[in-house]
Amino acid sequence: MTELSKPLQIALLAAVALGVLLLAWRGYTRFGQKGELEPKRPRVARVGLVIALAGGSLLALAPLAAGQRFKGLGLLGAFISSNPEKVGGLLAALLGVGVGRLLFTETDFAWRLFGRGGPRARQLLRALGVLCLLAAIAIGVLWLAVLPLHPTLKWIVGGVLIGAGAGYLIAGSRPVRSGLYRALGWWWGALVGVTFGITAVLTSRMPTGRLASVNATDQIIRFTALASSVVFLFFVLSALLPIILDTLERRSFVPYVGARHVRASKSGFLTVISVLSMAGVGVSSCALCSVTSIMGGFGADLKRKILGNNAHMVVDVSRPGGFGNWDDKLTKVRVALAPYGAAATPVVAGEAMGSSASNTAGALVRGIDPDTIGQVIDLAKNIEVGSFDYLRDPEKLTSLPPEEIIGRGPGGEPYLKGPDFRQPSDVDPSVRDYLKQQTRVYPGVIIGRELAKSLHVLVGDEVTLLSPMGELGPTGVMPRSRRFRVAAIFYSGMYEYDVTHAYVLMEEAQKFFSLEDKITHIDIRVPDPERVQEVRPAVEAAIAASAALDEPPPDGGKPPPELRVRDWMEMNKNLFSALKLEKIATFIILSIAIAVASFCIVCTLLLMVTEKGKEIAVLKALGASDNAVMRVFVLEGVIIGAIGTVYGVGTALAACTGLSWFGVRLDPDVYYIDRLPVNVNGSDYAMVAAAALLICTIATLYPARAASKLSPVDGLRYE
Repeated sequence: MTELSKPLQIALLAAVALGVLLLAWRGYTRFGQKGELEPKRPRVARVGLVIALAGGSLLALAPLAAGQRFKGLGLLGAFISSNPEKVGGLLAALLGVGVGRLLFTETDFAWRLFGRGGPRARQLLRALGVLCLLAAIAIGVLWLAVLPLHPTLKWIVGGVLIGAGAGYLIAGSRPVRSGLYRALGWWWGALVGVTFGITAVLTSRMPTGRLASVNATDQIIRFTALASSVVFLFFVLSALLPIILDTLERRSFVPYVGARHVRASKSGFLTVISVLSMAGVGVSSCALCSVTSIMGGFGADLKRKILGNNAHMVVDVSRPGGFGNWDDKLTKVRVALAPYGAAATPVVAGEAMGSSASNTAGALVRGIDPDTIGQVIDLAKNIEVGSFDYLRDPEKLTSLPPEEIIGRGPGGEPYLKGPDFRQPSDVDPSVRDYLKQQTRVYPGVIIGRELAKSLHVLVGDEVTLLSPMGELGPTGVMPRSRRFRVAAIFYSGMYEYDVTHAYVLMEEAQKFFSLEDKITHIDIRVPDPERVQEVRPAVEAAIAASAALDEPPPDGGKPPPELRVRDWMEMNKNLFSALKLEKIATFIILSIAIAVASFCIVCTLLLMVTEKGKEIAVLKALGASDNAVMRVFVLEGVIIGAIGTVYGVGTALAACTGLSWFGVRLDPDVYYIDRLPVNVNGSDYAMVAAAALLICTIATLYPARAASKLSPVDGLRYE
């Protein structure tokens, strides 16, 4: 999760406050000014009764769950805490089925489908929807009751539910002032905004590190912040839409007629088609933006991990065995990199087999210079357990303090070293010194988290590395082995690195691989990885100059290996090309979905041209030109497409920004990432919005031209 800065938090809360005020004002303006009364609404009263009972049940169950008086509530709380995804999925499914069934039974399509002979079927569906909603409410109340939330928060939620339910119960049981129900809808939107502001503040105070514990309470608060942000934005956009349309109507003739056509509600069928057109464009653009952000997030996360654990540029040889006289070459490379602010370090790399007392695993051993390796890769920053200093001074590993953390469990719980029973505290000091001298000091090694799990080792344990380049013995080639002691365990966030990489001192790697004073490559890091191509010519020139100064080999001797320079784009070309191609293909496919949604706009305008033929004829008879009529319908289609685009892009922006800011924590032991990576790129969103508007504008041309060609005589012939 991204830690929001103080200025950003203040700006966010200020925007939320403005949105809440806008919704409150919008609700106040919904009241009738003539004092008319609306009749009783028993359905509203029943809904209020259910809400009030839910709040009372929460207040009754919360103390019982906190006092652990009933074992059933304790078991239910344990089940919910261990399976929040399953409970949340069940709750969402019940809500979706309940709301869908109730809305379906209220439509004209349902009446036409069942006909007059199917009242029982409609009643059955209506009862099914009610039962699903009641089950969802019951599960939600039980979930809130058993969650380890502060009791005051539960009392506040219960009190709000009781107050809201009582208000709806009273409002539905008696005649109320006209516009009250519409005002309550806008005020509920303002309450959602207040909820978003509170949960956003609570989320900003939660720990965001990868070692932070994951619990159900934090997850619910994060999901609430995310969901409330999307719903609140929907309310705000709905409140701004009439203001924008009013502004258009106050302009010239063409915007006035186009905006009035969009707002017309007399023709129910055309209104439904227009809403479906907006929904189609909105869903398509929202899906395109969301998929682009999530795919971009995975790509950016993968690139960050690759560039953080690998050099941006590598100088190596194409054949095994390394190269010598590397001091002069490294010096020339550093001189060439100085103007760019880049850094370089020597590295010895080779493959080996790691072995512990209980298991074996393959490893890629890299010998490093501890003084300069931190300038090239993020090894020191990624250390999770142990210390980088233990690699320099492995003698400290023989006498670790009892409070030293030497490992972590599946849930991130620390494992302490504890007292050393081989050297009791009451033993004679001379005996302790003698026992300490008998403990052999092995070179240190830093290994990845997954490699440590495979070998079942902790910090301070011994590990044996076996090199495939062995020595000739009586029975053939014997692999060379050497003992090391685990100095630290790192976590890079990429499984391929954590399960294979092991780092030792460069001198130890040279001895282990029998390279004498040679190295295998020089690793280089530049400040801006995207501009690595600008630095590469300087490195190639430095390598060429250093190769020209090498002494020629003796007659019949083996020529020195030819050095080559490769950058990260070249070494990972296939991977990033595939990611880029996948992103482009996804953009094209989902753009087709927007084009399909634009067909609804074509149908809407064609039907409107057919229905409004008389009005078009009257306008043309009063002096409206063909161009003006065409611009009216083009503007109408653009407004429909713009509304859908704004809702879709805005919803995706709110959801993806919420995921980026608040995040949805994932179990790193299962997914190997602690959160869903999301990359919100403004240019991608602008491109999606421009593409959607362009497609919708093109879709309006044919209906608008058909409207402009309508003759006044044909439109008024049968009137």
